[in-house]
Amino acid sequence: MSAVGRSGRLFMVAKSSGPSNSTPPSSLVMTGLKGLCPRCGRGRLFQGFLALRPRCDVCGLDYSFADSADGPAFFVMFISGFIVAGSALAVEVLYSPPYWVHAVLWGPLILITALGPLRPLKGLLIALQYHNKAAEGRFTGDDAP
Repeated sequence: MSAVGRSGRLFMVAKSSGPSNSTPPSSLVMTGLKGLCPRCGRGRLFQGFLALRPRCDVCGLDYSFADSADGPAFFVMFISGFIVAGSALAVEVLYSPPYWVHAVLWGPLILITALGPLRPLKGLLIALQYHNKAAEGRFTGDDAP
């Protein structure tokens, strides 16, 4: 769809199919990482550490659409495993410390790298799910098995 502005220049106008008060994509990542509502960007997303609230306290968005499943845990474990295993191998090859040093070093690092980013990443995936209108796949018409 095109329109003509006051200066007589032609410009493109895109129709928005989403809600008028949706969060702009530029701040969508920060909204998700902060654990805020993907629609208004002000309400809180989480009730506990990883449990979602039933709906946004500010705009009333129902969070029943949100199902990040194991996505955040997979990404966190992949990144955490790479960091911890790589660091442990490097320390073992370079210094050959006793096993108790490995336990002291890598136990806390595993907890920090696994639990630290889990909540922000879950918020990000839910915000992206809302923005992209992601839904469960369905068979329609002749595609049904």
